[in-house]
Amino acid sequence: MSNSTVTPMMAQYLEIKAEHPDALLFYRMGDFYEMFFDDAVAAAEALDIALTKRGKHDDQDIPMCGVPHHAAEGYFLTLIRKGFRVAVCEQMESPAEAKKRGYKAVVKREVVRLVTPGTLTEDSLLDARRHNFLAAYHSVRDAGALAWVDISTGAFHVMPCGGAQLGPELARLTPREVIVADGSETNWAGIVSDSGATLTTLGAAAFDSVSGEKRLCSLYKVSSLDAFGSFGRAEIGAMSAVAEYLDITQRGNLPLLRPPVQEGQSAAMQIDAATRRSLELTQAMNGGKQGSLLHCIDRTVTAGGARLLERRLSSPSCNGDVITGRLDAVGFLANQARLTKDIRQSLRGVHDLDRALSRLALDRGGPRDMAAIRNTIGQAIALSALMPADLPPILADATQDLIGHEELLDLLDEALIAEPPLLSRDGGFIAPGYDAELDEVRKLRDEGRSVIAQMQSEYIEISGVASLKIKHNNVLGYFIETTATHAAKMMAPPLNETFIHRQTTANQVRFTTVELSEIETRILNAGGRALEIEKRLYSSLKEAIIAQAGPLGALARALSEIDLHAGLAELAVTENWVRPRVDDSRAFDITGGRHPVVEAALQKDGLPFIANDCGLTDTPIWLLTGPNMAGKSTFLRQNALLAILAQMGSFVPATGAHIGIVSQLFSRVGASDDLARGRSTFMVEMVETAAILNQADDRALVILDEIGRGTATYDGLSIAWATLEHLHDVNRCRALFATHYHEMSALSAKLEGVDNATVTVKEWEGDVIFLHEVKRGTADRSYGVQVARLAGLPAVVVERAKVVLEALEKGEREGGTAQKAIIDDLPLFSATPAPVSVAPKPSAIEERLRDVHPDELSPRDALDLIYELRSKL
Repeated sequence: MSNSTVTPMMAQYLEIKAEHPDALLFYRMGDFYEMFFDDAVAAAEALDIALTKRGKHDDQDIPMCGVPHHAAEGYFLTLIRKGFRVAVCEQMESPAEAKKRGYKAVVKREVVRLVTPGTLTEDSLLDARRHNFLAAYHSVRDAGALAWVDISTGAFHVMPCGGAQLGPELARLTPREVIVADGSETNWAGIVSDSGATLTTLGAAAFDSVSGEKRLCSLYKVSSLDAFGSFGRAEIGAMSAVAEYLDITQRGNLPLLRPPVQEGQSAAMQIDAATRRSLELTQAMNGGKQGSLLHCIDRTVTAGGARLLERRLSSPSCNGDVITGRLDAVGFLANQARLTKDIRQSLRGVHDLDRALSRLALDRGGPRDMAAIRNTIGQAIALSALMPADLPPILADATQDLIGHEELLDLLDEALIAEPPLLSRDGGFIAPGYDAELDEVRKLRDEGRSVIAQMQSEYIEISGVASLKIKHNNVLGYFIETTATHAAKMMAPPLNETFIHRQTTANQVRFTTVELSEIETRILNAGGRALEIEKRLYSSLKEAIIAQAGPLGALARALSEIDLHAGLAELAVTENWVRPRVDDSRAFDITGGRHPVVEAALQKDGLPFIANDCGLTDTPIWLLTGPNMAGKSTFLRQNALLAILAQMGSFVPATGAHIGIVSQLFSRVGASDDLARGRSTFMVEMVETAAILNQADDRALVILDEIGRGTATYDGLSIAWATLEHLHDVNRCRALFATHYHEMSALSAKLEGVDNATVTVKEWEGDVIFLHEVKRGTADRSYGVQVARLAGLPAVVVERAKVVLEALEKGEREGGTAQKAIIDDLPLFSATPAPVSVAPKPSAIEERLRDVHPDELSPRDALDLIYELRSKL
């Protein structure tokens, strides 16, 4: 088959596909979405479905695969996760409507939506407890800006953001998709990839600030953006690109976007991507939520509250008043145990208002979303009745937004049944009594038999024929049937004016009436008519809900705020956390601090966590020494986590805490490489350390673990030494610096802002016992050989290591030429001798037990034997 003889359907497919070359085209064919050519090959492999063929094109078989329309969402998610974009092409008319234009007319089809990682709205495609951000970055000369939106909730934000800050901000937001101007992708591809997002390019015109301002004003139906803030050219360009991309992907059906909120760069603690990974704030090292700080502290009971918790944890505030207000709210609820319990119980009946509202606005919702909004409004009114008058400002403001929706509640209560179906096309969701026309049509649809029975009684009375029946078949529809005996009477005046003859059979005569024909038509069309009425009513209800989008958005935020603080209060009470003192000083004093995640893990095994103090107020840098496995890394991380928890507005796991606001948090803990970029572990360590030394200001908190361990001993020591001096003299920040280079402890005598601390251990019969206690002072050794034994190294290797260690230590004591001579005499690279098997000498207890025959022992003899064996220990 040549191109000139391609079928009309395939011609339509090729034309639509040409408009979307970078997306898999889901082409609607009845109850299926079908894919052809290369799309089919790629989709079949990605989805693990059968690849078949359908017809020919250019004398070649056309590859084809398909998925059921009703199950498409699951396939969308799989494809999105594998890096594909999907263009959803729907039938815009029925086959019957197409035939009106001609027998061979093709059903009209259009792409109604582009499915991309940042534009998902369906519950089945999203994590209800996490945001799904779409971001756009734009730079104008020396200025840059980042805008981001979650179309499933309508949240829209923008902030100034230089290129150097893009990485940390993307790490904070974790967007699913980032838009940049076409041609600039090479500048940002690495940073976007590091954040885990998909990079998408858009024409430079989408970022133009002049046309962008007009686009945004039109979107929000305002004459100027000044009401929302004073935005720079870069900010307007970034927001414009977001709006343009949504218009493209949603095919003009824009979501409900809240007015843009302008954020400042100094509003939140700066935490770079490497630090977030090492501290496992929202994701554990294995990539899941389990084991992260977020998982450990999440006591929220609503999806909106969980999303707000993640944002607060990812963006700890640097505003003292904001932090104090949040802590006041948590403290109030922590002291009101009964109230907090009642609030949390009430919140369990709350639905995800933001996402229900967004789905309705995008025409992807249904009656169940309306019911969720109705039930949530009702629950909010009940919750407001629980709240006392003397609330802290944050809770008082939230409580005010819980009420004022009674009119919408009454409308939805009257219109909807208690448990409506998921989709409007299923019908049956409008409550009886709401619409008189619908009730009448439903009666015909549902009670057609009783209506016909009533008519039959009336016709028997009119005709006087007791055997008259109204029946139905697929040929005649409804008809009146009587025996041939009564036919003459029925066909004679005056009855023939009512009964119209239709058919005569061997034994029966069949009639109809005008009224029966009308009722038949109404009964047959009642189902479809009822659905039409319900769809019309659905549209009017949706418009009423969308008209209240602003107040409903405020209600959703209020519920999330209350849920977040109630959850943090519950956490503080159950885990014995305390309120931190947060101010503008440079203090950092922790008493009895604990690592929340490690403590939770130990509690499951019934083990205690050893709490430790940390004081960086007088001496802002601690040089921490101690053996491996003693808990240095845990101590470093726990103090960083306490700063984050305090500044997000949470109580902290300690007996006391005074924290001066931390502007930046840097962590270099743990070893990793970056093979994709050709970086060794040591190179990664040096890059991250360089970033810290170049960026940390005097209000930063830095935690560094084992700097310099990836290279030769003296190289590593010199790098660690110089790094600590730079932190002290230049950065002048607060820092915890863990090292195995005990020589560095001498720095405490030279640098007034440095103090030594160590994690204590005890030796017992050649083994090391970790006490996990941090105290002032230095460690005398690293106990590496003992830790190697605990790790399970073969005994012969451990013994050999001891010999080598003793020789090296002796050489170091004797120094210079003596050390070299000892090393030369030590066969370091000789083959390790095979272990000599030595039969263990039997113990006295074993010797005694050899002669014992249990079956011959009396109870008294057995007891005496136990005492005897006990005495031999």
